[in-house]
Amino acid sequence: MSRAQLALRVSDLEASITFYSKLFGTAPAKRREGYANFAVTEPPLKLVLIEGRPGEETRLDHLGIEVDSTDQVDAATTRLKDAGLATFEENDTSCCYALQDKVWVHGPGKEPWEVYVVKADADTLGKNAGPGTAGDGCCTGRTTEENPAAAGGACG
Repeated sequence: MSRAQLALRVSDLEASITFYSKLFGTAPAKRREGYANFAVTEPPLKLVLIEGRPGEETRLDHLGIEVDSTDQVDAATTRLKDAGLATFEENDTSCCYALQDKVWVHGPGKEPWEVYVVKADADTLGKNAGPGTAGDGCCTGRTTEENPAAAGGACG
């Protein structure tokens, strides 16, 4: 089952967790330092909260589509490239407490989108793959010399 992902950068993670728990009637599926995500059944949504700077307004960090397999990520990559979109691929990347394969594209307003699969949870792998961890591969949807297609994204 695929589901849409909405990642928000929030200044008050605890207040946001409380609000979204009430809004969707469910607790976070995963909580780590500076990070929480909700696996909402109805509507099918993965809501990711990433702690930002105190006092900043909540803002869109990135959008995504979570899929069930690497084959689906590969098919999306091919489809997007065939459609003439610039893509950036990340395979076996450690991001937001999980091992993932993903492809990034950007909309006309530079909004970052990722199509990704969670291959393994970091708890299962015995690693800390959280935001800000050195070498975690998180937030690599940003523009770099190696990654000109990406701009401003984060992790799923």
